[in-house]
Amino acid sequence: MRILIVDDNPTNVIIIREILKKEDYRNFITASSAKDMLKLLGVSTEAGAEPPRPSDVDLILLDMMMPEMDGIEACRVVQQYEHLKDIPIIMVTAVGDSKKLAEALDAGAVDYVTKPINKVELMARIRLALRLKREKDWHKERDQRIQDELKLAALVQNAVLSLPLTEDTLEVHAIYQPSFELAGDLYAWYPLGEGRYAVILLDMMGHGISSSLFCMFLASVLKDTVTTYVEPEKVIQELNRRFNQLYIEKQLVQYYFTAIYLVIDTRMKRINYVNAGHPPALFFEGEAKTPVLLESNCHPVGLFDRIDIQQQSLSYEEEGHLVLFTDGLLEMVEGEQEDQLRFMIGHLNATHDWQEEVMRAAFLSEPVNSDRDDDKCLVWISMKKGTDRQ
Repeated sequence: MRILIVDDNPTNVIIIREILKKEDYRNFITASSAKDMLKLLGVSTEAGAEPPRPSDVDLILLDMMMPEMDGIEACRVVQQYEHLKDIPIIMVTAVGDSKKLAEALDAGAVDYVTKPINKVELMARIRLALRLKREKDWHKERDQRIQDELKLAALVQNAVLSLPLTEDTLEVHAIYQPSFELAGDLYAWYPLGEGRYAVILLDMMGHGISSSLFCMFLASVLKDTVTTYVEPEKVIQELNRRFNQLYIEKQLVQYYFTAIYLVIDTRMKRINYVNAGHPPALFFEGEAKTPVLLESNCHPVGLFDRIDIQQQSLSYEEEGHLVLFTDGLLEMVEGEQEDQLRFMIGHLNATHDWQEEVMRAAFLSEPVNSDRDDDKCLVWISMKKGTDRQ
Protein backbone atom coordinates (compact mmCIF):
# COMPACT_ATOMS: atom_id res chain seq x y z
CA MET A 1 0.00 0.00 0.00
CA ARG A 2 1.77 3.16 -1.22
CA ILE A 3 0.80 6.66 -0.16
CA LEU A 4 1.94 9.90 -1.83
CA ILE A 5 2.15 12.96 0.46
CA VAL A 6 2.12 16.30 -1.37
CA ASP A 7 2.78 19.51 0.59
CA ASP A 8 5.08 22.50 0.11
CA ASN A 9 5.52 22.83 3.89
CA PRO A 10 8.19 20.38 5.18
CA THR A 11 6.73 20.50 8.71
CA ASN A 12 3.35 19.26 7.49
CA VAL A 13 5.07 16.46 5.61
CA ILE A 14 6.98 15.39 8.73
CA ILE A 15 3.79 15.38 10.84
CA ILE A 16 1.89 13.22 8.35
CA ARG A 17 4.84 10.84 7.92
CA GLU A 18 5.11 10.30 11.69
CA ILE A 19 1.39 9.67 12.02
CA LEU A 20 1.58 7.09 9.23
CA LYS A 21 4.64 5.38 10.72
CA LYS A 22 2.94 4.95 14.09
CA GLU A 23 0.02 3.27 12.30
CA ASP A 24 2.43 0.93 10.44
CA TYR A 25 2.03 2.66 7.07
CA ARG A 26 5.68 2.86 5.98
CA ASN A 27 5.44 2.70 2.19
CA PHE A 28 5.08 6.35 1.25
CA ILE A 29 6.75 8.96 -0.96
CA THR A 30 6.65 12.74 -0.82
CA ALA A 31 6.45 15.65 -3.25
CA SER A 32 6.93 19.33 -2.40
CA SER A 33 4.65 20.68 -5.15
CA ALA A 34 1.79 19.69 -7.42
CA LYS A 35 4.14 19.65 -10.40
CA ASP A 36 6.49 17.25 -8.57
CA MET A 37 3.47 15.07 -7.80
CA LEU A 38 2.50 14.94 -11.48
CA LYS A 39 6.07 14.07 -12.38
CA LEU A 40 6.04 11.18 -9.91
CA LEU A 41 2.77 9.97 -11.46
CA GLY A 42 4.34 10.10 -14.91
CA VAL A 43 2.28 13.04 -16.15
CA SER A 44 4.07 15.46 -18.47
CA THR A 45 2.69 18.90 -19.21
CA GLU A 46 4.62 19.10 -22.47
CA ALA A 47 2.69 18.93 -25.75
CA GLY A 48 2.72 15.53 -27.44
CA ALA A 49 4.02 13.71 -24.37
CA GLU A 50 3.27 10.02 -23.88
CA PRO A 51 0.25 9.24 -21.67
CA PRO A 52 1.18 8.12 -18.14
CA ARG A 53 1.48 4.45 -17.32
CA PRO A 54 -0.49 2.88 -14.46
CA SER A 55 0.88 4.10 -11.12
CA ASP A 56 1.73 2.09 -8.02
CA VAL A 57 0.38 4.90 -5.81
CA ASP A 58 -2.72 3.82 -3.86
CA LEU A 59 -3.61 7.10 -2.15
CA ILE A 60 -2.67 10.79 -2.41
CA LEU A 61 -2.72 13.20 0.52
CA LEU A 62 -2.77 16.53 -1.32
CA ASP A 63 -2.35 19.98 0.17
CA MET A 64 -4.95 22.37 -1.20
CA MET A 65 -2.99 25.63 -1.09
CA MET A 66 0.36 25.50 -2.93
CA PRO A 67 2.27 27.95 -5.17
CA GLU A 68 2.24 27.66 -9.00
CA MET A 69 -0.47 24.99 -9.07
CA ASP A 70 -2.88 24.48 -6.21
CA GLY A 71 -4.32 21.13 -5.12
CA ILE A 72 -7.67 21.63 -6.85
CA GLU A 73 -6.06 22.26 -10.24
CA ALA A 74 -3.70 19.30 -9.75
CA CYS A 75 -6.67 17.11 -8.89
CA ARG A 76 -8.37 18.08 -12.14
CA VAL A 77 -5.24 17.16 -14.09
CA VAL A 78 -5.10 13.71 -12.49
CA GLN A 79 -8.76 13.09 -13.34
CA GLN A 80 -8.00 13.52 -17.04
CA TYR A 81 -6.08 10.23 -17.15
CA GLU A 82 -7.91 6.93 -17.15
CA HIS A 83 -5.12 5.08 -15.33
CA LEU A 84 -4.85 7.69 -12.58
CA LYS A 85 -8.40 8.86 -11.95
CA ASP A 86 -9.18 5.96 -9.62
CA ILE A 87 -6.41 6.90 -7.17
CA PRO A 88 -8.28 8.37 -4.17
CA ILE A 89 -7.21 11.91 -3.30
CA ILE A 90 -7.72 13.31 0.20
CA MET A 91 -7.32 17.08 0.41
CA VAL A 92 -5.35 18.42 3.37
CA THR A 93 -6.36 22.03 3.99
CA ALA A 94 -6.41 24.86 6.48
CA VAL A 95 -9.19 26.50 4.47
CA GLY A 96 -12.62 26.40 6.07
CA ASP A 97 -14.41 27.84 3.06
CA SER A 98 -17.22 25.41 2.22
CA LYS A 99 -17.25 26.58 -1.41
CA LYS A 100 -13.56 25.75 -1.78
CA LEU A 101 -14.08 22.34 -0.19
CA ALA A 102 -17.01 21.67 -2.51
CA GLU A 103 -14.85 22.74 -5.46
CA ALA A 104 -12.18 20.25 -4.39
CA LEU A 105 -14.69 17.43 -4.19
CA ASP A 106 -16.11 18.38 -7.58
CA ALA A 107 -12.57 18.32 -8.99
CA GLY A 108 -12.24 14.64 -8.02
CA ALA A 109 -11.11 14.53 -4.39
CA VAL A 110 -12.86 11.82 -2.38
CA ASP A 111 -12.48 13.44 1.04
CA TYR A 112 -10.65 16.12 3.04
CA VAL A 113 -9.03 16.68 6.42
CA THR A 114 -8.40 20.05 8.02
CA LYS A 115 -5.28 21.46 9.64
CA PRO A 116 -4.13 21.20 12.35
CA ILE A 117 -4.27 17.50 11.55
CA ASN A 118 -6.16 15.26 13.93
CA LYS A 119 -4.49 11.84 13.95
CA VAL A 120 -7.68 9.84 14.59
CA GLU A 121 -9.60 11.72 11.90
CA LEU A 122 -6.77 11.39 9.34
CA MET A 123 -6.38 7.64 9.83
CA ALA A 124 -10.14 7.05 9.72
CA ARG A 125 -10.39 8.88 6.38
CA ILE A 126 -7.32 7.05 5.00
CA ARG A 127 -8.75 3.64 5.95
CA LEU A 128 -12.09 4.53 4.35
CA ALA A 129 -10.47 5.75 1.13
CA LEU A 130 -8.24 2.67 0.86
CA ARG A 131 -11.16 0.34 1.53
CA LEU A 132 -13.19 2.00 -1.22
CA LYS A 133 -10.23 1.76 -3.57
CA ARG A 134 -9.83 -1.97 -2.89
CA GLU A 135 -13.50 -2.50 -3.65
CA LYS A 136 -13.25 -0.43 -6.84
CA ASP A 137 -10.11 -2.33 -7.94
CA TRP A 138 -11.90 -5.63 -7.31
CA HIS A 139 -14.84 -4.54 -9.45
CA LYS A 140 -12.50 -3.36 -12.22
CA GLU A 141 -10.65 -6.68 -12.24
CA ARG A 142 -13.92 -8.59 -12.28
CA ASP A 143 -15.27 -6.44 -15.11
CA GLN A 144 -12.07 -7.01 -17.07
CA ARG A 145 -12.40 -10.77 -16.61
CA ILE A 146 -15.97 -10.58 -17.82
CA GLN A 147 -14.93 -8.56 -20.86
CA ASP A 148 -12.19 -11.08 -21.66
CA GLU A 149 -14.68 -13.93 -21.36
CA LEU A 150 -17.17 -12.10 -23.55
CA LYS A 151 -14.51 -11.65 -26.22
CA LEU A 152 -13.74 -15.35 -26.10
CA ALA A 153 -17.45 -16.17 -26.28
CA ALA A 154 -17.79 -13.86 -29.29
CA LEU A 155 -14.99 -15.77 -31.05
CA VAL A 156 -16.78 -19.05 -30.32
CA GLN A 157 -20.07 -17.60 -31.52
CA ASN A 158 -18.47 -16.32 -34.71
CA ALA A 159 -16.91 -19.74 -35.33
CA VAL A 160 -20.33 -21.40 -35.74
CA LEU A 161 -21.29 -19.08 -38.61
CA SER A 162 -21.07 -20.64 -42.06
CA LEU A 163 -18.11 -19.85 -44.28
CA PRO A 164 -18.71 -18.47 -47.81
CA LEU A 165 -19.99 -21.07 -50.26
CA THR A 166 -18.92 -21.02 -53.90
CA GLU A 167 -20.40 -23.58 -56.30
CA ASP A 168 -20.99 -23.58 -60.06
CA THR A 169 -24.64 -22.69 -59.72
CA LEU A 170 -24.73 -20.94 -56.34
CA GLU A 171 -22.70 -18.60 -54.16
CA VAL A 172 -23.53 -17.56 -50.60
CA HIS A 173 -21.75 -14.76 -48.72
CA ALA A 174 -22.48 -12.69 -45.63
CA ILE A 175 -21.43 -9.58 -43.75
CA TYR A 176 -22.09 -9.25 -40.06
CA GLN A 177 -21.61 -6.52 -37.45
CA PRO A 178 -22.79 -7.26 -33.90
CA SER A 179 -23.89 -4.27 -31.85
CA PHE A 180 -22.22 -5.71 -28.74
CA GLU A 181 -19.55 -8.31 -28.02
CA LEU A 182 -22.24 -10.98 -28.27
CA ALA A 183 -25.08 -10.85 -30.75
CA GLY A 184 -28.49 -12.28 -31.47
CA ASP A 185 -28.23 -12.90 -35.23
CA LEU A 186 -27.36 -16.28 -36.72
CA TYR A 187 -26.95 -17.45 -40.29
CA ALA A 188 -26.07 -20.84 -41.79
CA TRP A 189 -26.25 -22.78 -45.02
CA TYR A 190 -25.95 -26.47 -45.85
CA PRO A 191 -25.59 -28.43 -49.12
CA LEU A 192 -28.41 -30.98 -49.30
CA GLY A 193 -27.18 -32.86 -52.35
CA GLU A 194 -28.46 -33.01 -55.94
CA GLY A 195 -28.10 -29.28 -56.41
CA ARG A 196 -30.17 -28.33 -53.36
CA TYR A 197 -29.07 -25.95 -50.61
CA ALA A 198 -30.64 -24.85 -47.33
CA VAL A 199 -30.08 -21.27 -46.13
CA ILE A 200 -31.35 -19.74 -42.90
CA LEU A 201 -31.06 -16.31 -41.28
CA LEU A 202 -32.59 -15.66 -37.86
CA ASP A 203 -32.72 -12.71 -35.50
CA MET A 204 -33.23 -13.31 -31.77
CA MET A 205 -35.24 -10.76 -29.84
CA GLY A 206 -32.91 -8.33 -28.10
CA HIS A 207 -29.14 -8.61 -27.89
CA GLY A 208 -26.49 -9.30 -25.31
CA ILE A 209 -25.68 -12.42 -23.31
CA SER A 210 -29.18 -13.90 -23.03
CA SER A 211 -29.96 -13.56 -26.74
CA SER A 212 -26.56 -14.92 -27.74
CA LEU A 213 -27.03 -17.98 -25.50
CA PHE A 214 -30.34 -18.74 -27.18
CA CYS A 215 -28.60 -18.33 -30.54
CA MET A 216 -25.89 -20.78 -29.52
CA PHE A 217 -28.55 -23.30 -28.54
CA LEU A 218 -30.17 -22.94 -31.96
CA ALA A 219 -26.79 -23.28 -33.65
CA SER A 220 -26.26 -26.56 -31.79
CA VAL A 221 -29.50 -28.10 -33.12
CA LEU A 222 -29.67 -26.38 -36.50
CA LYS A 223 -27.65 -28.73 -38.69
CA ASP A 224 -29.39 -31.83 -37.36
CA THR A 225 -32.79 -30.18 -37.78
CA VAL A 226 -32.12 -29.03 -41.35
CA THR A 227 -30.62 -32.31 -42.58
CA THR A 228 -33.37 -34.37 -40.91
CA TYR A 229 -36.46 -32.35 -41.86
CA VAL A 230 -35.16 -30.35 -44.90
CA GLU A 231 -38.46 -28.79 -46.00
CA PRO A 232 -39.09 -25.23 -44.80
CA GLU A 233 -42.33 -25.74 -42.91
CA LYS A 234 -41.01 -28.84 -41.10
CA VAL A 235 -37.71 -27.19 -40.17
CA ILE A 236 -39.39 -24.09 -38.71
CA GLN A 237 -41.92 -26.22 -36.83
CA GLU A 238 -39.13 -28.32 -35.34
CA LEU A 239 -37.13 -25.23 -34.34
CA ASN A 240 -40.28 -23.89 -32.67
CA ARG A 241 -40.68 -27.16 -30.77
CA ARG A 242 -37.04 -27.29 -29.69
CA PHE A 243 -37.02 -23.63 -28.70
CA ASN A 244 -40.11 -24.05 -26.53
CA GLN A 245 -38.39 -26.88 -24.69
CA LEU A 246 -36.12 -24.25 -23.13
CA TYR A 247 -38.38 -23.73 -20.14
CA ILE A 248 -36.96 -21.14 -17.76
CA GLU A 249 -38.72 -20.84 -14.42
CA LYS A 250 -40.00 -17.35 -13.59
CA GLN A 251 -38.93 -16.07 -17.00
CA LEU A 252 -39.98 -12.43 -17.14
CA VAL A 253 -39.27 -11.92 -20.84
CA GLN A 254 -40.89 -13.88 -23.66
CA TYR A 255 -38.01 -14.74 -25.97
CA TYR A 256 -38.62 -15.43 -29.63
CA PHE A 257 -36.87 -15.03 -32.96
CA THR A 258 -37.74 -14.15 -36.51
CA ALA A 259 -36.33 -16.32 -39.28
CA ILE A 260 -36.32 -16.83 -43.00
CA TYR A 261 -35.46 -20.33 -44.21
CA LEU A 262 -34.99 -21.31 -47.85
CA VAL A 263 -34.39 -24.46 -49.80
CA ILE A 264 -32.89 -23.54 -53.17
CA ASP A 265 -33.04 -26.18 -55.92
CA THR A 266 -30.54 -25.07 -58.58
CA ARG A 267 -31.54 -27.88 -60.94
CA MET A 268 -35.25 -27.20 -60.85
CA LYS A 269 -34.58 -23.47 -60.39
CA ARG A 270 -37.04 -23.22 -57.58
CA ILE A 271 -36.94 -21.62 -54.12
CA ASN A 272 -39.15 -22.96 -51.34
CA TYR A 273 -39.25 -20.78 -48.26
CA VAL A 274 -40.88 -19.80 -44.99
CA ASN A 275 -40.59 -16.28 -43.60
CA ALA A 276 -41.43 -16.32 -39.88
CA GLY A 277 -41.94 -12.65 -39.02
CA HIS A 278 -38.64 -11.64 -40.64
CA PRO A 279 -37.99 -8.61 -42.90
CA PRO A 280 -38.75 -9.53 -46.51
CA ALA A 281 -35.94 -11.02 -48.57
CA LEU A 282 -35.32 -9.38 -51.95
CA PHE A 283 -34.98 -11.46 -55.11
CA PHE A 284 -33.57 -9.78 -58.23
CA GLU A 285 -33.78 -11.83 -61.43
CA GLY A 286 -32.14 -11.01 -64.77
CA GLU A 287 -32.11 -7.29 -65.54
CA ALA A 288 -34.94 -6.45 -63.16
CA LYS A 289 -34.23 -3.54 -60.81
CA THR A 290 -37.42 -4.13 -58.84
CA PRO A 291 -37.24 -7.25 -56.69
CA VAL A 292 -39.75 -9.91 -55.77
CA LEU A 293 -40.35 -9.70 -52.02
CA LEU A 294 -40.28 -12.89 -49.97
CA GLU A 295 -42.53 -11.54 -47.24
CA SER A 296 -43.52 -12.90 -43.87
CA ASN A 297 -46.13 -15.64 -44.00
CA CYS A 298 -46.28 -16.75 -40.35
CA HIS A 299 -45.59 -15.38 -36.87
CA PRO A 300 -42.14 -15.46 -35.24
CA VAL A 301 -40.76 -18.65 -33.75
CA GLY A 302 -41.13 -19.33 -30.03
CA LEU A 303 -44.24 -17.26 -29.31
CA PHE A 304 -46.63 -20.22 -29.23
CA ASP A 305 -46.41 -23.97 -28.63
CA ARG A 306 -47.56 -24.67 -32.18
CA ILE A 307 -46.90 -22.71 -35.31
CA ASP A 308 -49.08 -22.86 -38.45
CA ILE A 309 -46.98 -22.56 -41.58
CA GLN A 310 -47.69 -22.57 -45.28
CA GLN A 311 -44.61 -22.95 -47.44
CA GLN A 312 -44.20 -20.54 -50.34
CA SER A 313 -42.47 -21.27 -53.65
CA LEU A 314 -40.73 -19.11 -56.23
CA SER A 315 -39.32 -20.17 -59.59
CA TYR A 316 -36.63 -18.43 -61.61
CA GLU A 317 -35.25 -18.76 -65.15
CA GLU A 318 -32.36 -16.32 -65.38
CA GLU A 319 -29.38 -15.57 -63.22
CA GLY A 320 -30.19 -13.50 -60.18
CA HIS A 321 -29.42 -12.78 -56.58
CA LEU A 322 -31.37 -13.08 -53.36
CA VAL A 323 -30.62 -10.89 -50.34
CA LEU A 324 -31.62 -11.70 -46.76
CA PHE A 325 -31.06 -9.21 -43.94
CA THR A 326 -31.98 -8.46 -40.35
CA ASP A 327 -33.90 -5.40 -39.20
CA GLY A 328 -30.71 -3.74 -37.96
CA LEU A 329 -30.09 -2.73 -41.58
CA LEU A 330 -33.61 -1.39 -42.05
CA GLU A 331 -33.27 0.72 -38.91
CA MET A 332 -30.38 2.62 -40.47
CA VAL A 333 -33.06 4.67 -42.22
CA GLU A 334 -35.79 6.74 -40.59
CA GLY A 335 -39.34 6.35 -41.83
CA GLU A 336 -41.83 3.67 -42.73
CA GLN A 337 -40.89 0.21 -43.97
CA GLU A 338 -41.52 1.34 -47.56
CA ASP A 339 -38.82 4.02 -47.17
CA GLN A 340 -36.45 1.53 -45.59
CA LEU A 341 -36.99 -1.05 -48.33
CA ARG A 342 -36.50 1.62 -50.99
CA PHE A 343 -33.13 2.38 -49.41
CA MET A 344 -32.19 -1.31 -49.38
CA ILE A 345 -33.27 -1.90 -52.98
CA GLY A 346 -31.29 1.11 -54.18
CA HIS A 347 -28.10 -0.41 -52.77
CA LEU A 348 -28.76 -4.02 -53.79
CA ASN A 349 -30.04 -3.98 -57.37
CA ALA A 350 -26.85 -3.12 -59.27
CA THR A 351 -25.30 -6.52 -59.96
CA HIS A 352 -25.80 -10.21 -59.23
CA ASP A 353 -22.16 -10.61 -58.23
CA TRP A 354 -21.08 -10.33 -54.62
CA GLN A 355 -19.13 -7.16 -53.88
CA GLU A 356 -18.10 -7.31 -50.25
CA GLU A 357 -16.33 -3.96 -50.03
CA VAL A 358 -19.31 -2.18 -51.57
CA MET A 359 -21.73 -3.88 -49.16
CA ARG A 360 -19.59 -3.12 -46.13
CA ALA A 361 -19.30 0.53 -47.12
CA ALA A 362 -23.05 0.78 -47.63
CA PHE A 363 -24.31 -1.05 -44.55
CA LEU A 364 -21.60 -1.41 -41.92
CA SER A 365 -20.48 2.21 -41.78
CA GLU A 366 -21.98 4.64 -39.26
CA PRO A 367 -25.77 4.41 -39.35
CA VAL A 368 -27.87 7.27 -40.65
CA ASN A 369 -29.73 7.26 -37.34
CA SER A 370 -26.97 6.81 -34.75
CA ASP A 371 -29.47 6.65 -31.85
CA ARG A 372 -30.39 3.10 -32.87
CA ASP A 373 -27.97 0.28 -32.36
CA ASP A 374 -28.77 -3.27 -33.43
CA ASP A 375 -26.96 -6.24 -34.91
CA LYS A 376 -26.51 -5.87 -38.66
CA CYS A 377 -26.42 -8.91 -40.90
CA LEU A 378 -26.79 -9.41 -44.65
CA VAL A 379 -26.70 -12.70 -46.57
CA TRP A 380 -26.20 -12.59 -50.34
CA ILE A 381 -27.10 -15.56 -52.55
CA SER A 382 -26.09 -15.52 -56.23
CA MET A 383 -27.93 -17.92 -58.55
CA LYS A 384 -25.79 -18.56 -61.63
CA LYS A 385 -25.95 -20.50 -64.86
CA GLY A 386 -24.42 -23.89 -64.41
CA THR A 387 -26.49 -26.93 -65.17
CA ASP A 388 -29.68 -27.38 -67.07
CA ARG A 389 -32.80 -28.71 -65.47
CA GLN A 390 -32.85 -32.45 -64.98
